[in-house]
Amino acid sequence: MLKVSTRGQYALLIMSDLAEQDPSKYVPLKLLSHRHNLSVKYLEQILIQLSKAGLVSGLRGKDGGYKLAKSPEEYTVGEILRSTEGSLSPKGENDGNVLSNVGNDAFWKDFDDVINNFVDSITLETLSRKNREFNGFDYCI
Repeated sequence: MLKVSTRGQYALLIMSDLAEQDPSKYVPLKLLSHRHNLSVKYLEQILIQLSKAGLVSGLRGKDGGYKLAKSPEEYTVGEILRSTEGSLSPKGENDGNVLSNVGNDAFWKDFDDVINNFVDSITLETLSRKNREFNGFDYCI
């Protein structure tokens, strides 16, 4: 079954956060950690993966941190998830052990196509815009 790990979910969250920031400035790791209540070490692991995939750029030092490597509309949710999750195939890696898939191959290919087409149709800009539209719940006492 296709399941996006917390690492993939946090990668989307952090990328959405970075999409909201000034693209010319780096956002400190500690600030991102504080904003999302994540340990610096765990967040750094995610950002290193995103950096290796060329999705973010990092800078060490006083004015260091992370920022997007390109504009938010140039990213897809699919590319971000694949950077942390690998393949998004619903069958997984070990399903080659199934004795016979005759008659099911077309189904699995179509299912795979639907998932990948969906995540590749949503840009980081779209995701960020939807996050901005949801301001949370207002409680009045």
